[in-house]
Amino acid sequence: MKKLIALLLSLMLLFGTSAALADELTFTTGGTGGVYYAFGTVLAQYISNNTDLTINAVAGNGSMDNIDKLDMNVYQLGFVQNDVAYYADQGIRLFEGDPVNSFTALAALYTEAVQLVTCNPEIKSVADLKGKRVSIGTNGSGVYFNALDFLAAYDMTEADIIPQYLSFNDSAESLKDDKIDAAFVVSGIPTGSVTDLSTAKKVYLVGLDDEHIEKLMQISAAYTRYTIPAATYDLDADVITVGMKATIIANEQVNDEQAYTIVKTIFENKEEITNAHAKGADLDLEFASICGLPYHPGAAKYFAEKGIEVESR
Repeated sequence: MKKLIALLLSLMLLFGTSAALADELTFTTGGTGGVYYAFGTVLAQYISNNTDLTINAVAGNGSMDNIDKLDMNVYQLGFVQNDVAYYADQGIRLFEGDPVNSFTALAALYTEAVQLVTCNPEIKSVADLKGKRVSIGTNGSGVYFNALDFLAAYDMTEADIIPQYLSFNDSAESLKDDKIDAAFVVSGIPTGSVTDLSTAKKVYLVGLDDEHIEKLMQISAAYTRYTIPAATYDLDADVITVGMKATIIANEQVNDEQAYTIVKTIFENKEEITNAHAKGADLDLEFASICGLPYHPGAAKYFAEKGIEVESR
């Protein structure tokens, strides 16, 4: 049914306006308080201003929803966590028995940190969340499943907390107003909503020890050890957590030339992009070429020109 609705919507847009151009693509990102939206908007604007492509960045509802929107041809490009995209491609975990492989990767751009944020200094471990009000992400977001993984690593489930299903911005506001005790935020650092919160209240990030990092890596091979520097949010010390890769994916509406142009423009203009958003400094071709997903043939062509072979589909 949702595919039928999306198809009807697409037809209405196509016949109701004259804006449906072959080289106009829509890029679904994330909530307005996260890096997906801010960095995605910068990338879309830069590509639009410097190539024949027009890319319109829009706010999105998280990795799972972005994948669904691309699968329904509502949008053509999307930001996703590479772990969630892998689950979709393989038909496992949250996509159990219902694989979605109508998309391919263009490039992995930076590491997303799983940040467990609180304003309560007594919450020092995931175990301390038991019985607490905890934001575990909006429905359809990768954050929700990362939160469940963290709980599982400590032999806990969603039933052990009082779950709240909030966006980054709403989580920050709720922490500010003492409506929740902690929140999971999965994003590149610094995350705007957490930075804003840190200007109003003292912020603490809950770290992980080696034992629980290892447990998380056993739960999902997409997790890697990641350090959040203390200076990020005026913390008392560096915080050890895990992260995964923020990856741009494309559906079958994106042709080879468009995919090639997008990847080339991003990676050959790192300095200019960094001037517009700090995450541009993380752009690296070797990092970009490994995300656990098959790549778009147009992206693979660009990587091959740089001496990097990737699997394409």
